[in-house]
Amino acid sequence: MTSTVQSPYSSEQIAAWLRGLLTIAWADGNFDEEEQELIASITKDELALGIKWDSLEVITPEELAAVLGKGTPATENFLRTAVMVAIADGTYSPSEDEVLQQFCQALEQPENFLEALRHTLEYPEQITPTTLTTGLTKRQINALHPLRDWLDRLDIQDPRVARFLCKMIPSQCPFERDVTLFGRKIVHIPPMCKINPLYEQLVGLRFRALSYLADKCDEDVSAYI
Repeated sequence: MTSTVQSPYSSEQIAAWLRGLLTIAWADGNFDEEEQELIASITKDELALGIKWDSLEVITPEELAAVLGKGTPATENFLRTAVMVAIADGTYSPSEDEVLQQFCQALEQPENFLEALRHTLEYPEQITPTTLTTGLTKRQINALHPLRDWLDRLDIQDPRVARFLCKMIPSQCPFERDVTLFGRKIVHIPPMCKINPLYEQLVGLRFRALSYLADKCDEDVSAYI
């Protein structure tokens, strides 16, 4: 897919950018069939390298820094999208945290936003029916304010990045369900928007990406809705 919109980034930069996002997405090492199809689609449509998903190499922090630079607006915007990919499923894992920390150091960007993520999303196994209904503590909510503001400042400027985000971020708040045992409901799992305290940022980013593709690039976005 091509676009007539002039991107401020070169093809080499976008290829490195998307490889960096895929490196985050793969950090947990769990690839089901749907994820494999998504990766194959991104590889074909966005990277346009003509290679299969399983032969696409992850990018090292040093290689990423060599292409995007260090301490630049491009690196800051890349990290914003990297955080969004890391939290898209509502779970921020130690492996994702390690990759993001390495990226921050190589790109010479502050790591303070990672601390807020560690306090809220690192341990999904600690989520219980009680914590699902009571929500975050006041300290956790306060710690998230700067991170939310930082994420909201992401400016979509490239159609390839916008398409990637539309594919990676769910179009609806998923996973609401009842857990039953012997025909009796024992617990109600609320939608992910009740679990992920940054879900509003994800929704806002996806909306901005869709609007960019529709309004700036004149693309049909019905496939993402």
